[in-house]
Amino acid sequence: MNAEQKLLNRRIASIDILRGLVMVVMALDHTRDFFHIGAMTGDPLNPDTTTGILFFTRWITHFCAPTFVFLSGLSAYLSAQRKTPAAASIFLLKRGLWLVFVEVVLITFGLTFNPFYNFIILQVIWGIGFSMILLALFSRISYKLVLITGILLVVGHDAFSFLPAPKDEVSGTLLKIFFTASGTVLPLGNNHFVGVFYAILPWTGIMFLGYAAGKWFLKDYSPLQRRRNLVNFGALALITFVALRLLSLYGDPAPRKEYHDAFKNLLSFFNVSKYPPSLEYTCITLGAAMLFLAITERVTNKLSKVLSVYGNVPFFYYVLHFYLLHIILILLFFLEGNTKKQIPQLPFYFRPVNFGYELWMVYCIWLLVVASLYYPCKWFKNYKSNHKKWWLSYV
Repeated sequence: MNAEQKLLNRRIASIDILRGLVMVVMALDHTRDFFHIGAMTGDPLNPDTTTGILFFTRWITHFCAPTFVFLSGLSAYLSAQRKTPAAASIFLLKRGLWLVFVEVVLITFGLTFNPFYNFIILQVIWGIGFSMILLALFSRISYKLVLITGILLVVGHDAFSFLPAPKDEVSGTLLKIFFTASGTVLPLGNNHFVGVFYAILPWTGIMFLGYAAGKWFLKDYSPLQRRRNLVNFGALALITFVALRLLSLYGDPAPRKEYHDAFKNLLSFFNVSKYPPSLEYTCITLGAAMLFLAITERVTNKLSKVLSVYGNVPFFYYVLHFYLLHIILILLFFLEGNTKKQIPQLPFYFRPVNFGYELWMVYCIWLLVVASLYYPCKWFKNYKSNHKKWWLSYV
């Protein structure tokens, strides 16, 4: 058996490694939201007010959502190979609806601990769920349609930042939900609100590109060609990011600013827009993700095995880490000497605006949470491997 045949028969571990790394880093940002003293009063990415370590703490987590959405599309393509086209489409539709339900019910409660759901939060799981519903329809038509639509959405959606806002409220709201949402809060009566933080279609474009890239990860696809594709497209994406950032003509609704300070200029150069994910943001994050996939395909060590545990059960980890973070928040809230009468309610129970700790404490809590979830994730990974129950494909 030659080297190429050996690679063909080997499971591609780099997907699980990258997804696991994304899960671990993602928890850092959510830990900062819950526990950093300035999380609710300042912008960690503002070059005028931030510090280097605070900027990095927030910026490094930019790579999580697009990578996770891209890998969700890639996994959807690989999963579809084991089903008929009709069955694959129906599964994507049902899983997409399930994820939207999870975002509204489980994730919102994990974030807020508000049993009355006064503030419903729509973030990445909502974006993935809705994108899966669209993928169920588009993939049923053709692979090429998914690819072309993905490219058009990723490359073209920033054009909406040049267009005048619609005059009527309904059109303006739909435009925000599907294309331009950036912390859009919509009222549902007097005491209930929906926060739309992930505009749907820009994320759909990223998922569609992941689905299209899934063809490179088929068992009979040449591993050498796959790595060439990942390196070439990853490098092209990073070069495109640099070019767009230098020109500052298109690709981000908030172009970089010029400062009389080299460090601030450096921060401004990398301060790309996530809400919605601009073309520049998508290029730098997915470019790096593709290079990572190419580099780690043959990696096997202790760290990669640990990361793969989280990467094998990302949904399980994602839901649990919010609840664990919020439970720790409650404990620290009362240890600080607060009483029941001082519990803030909106947007998050037990999270006062002026509450929190220095960044080193945030990192300690983050490491504690990630380490605490390792064995539960390992148990669930083994459970999924040894059981074939239908509901496991939705968790």
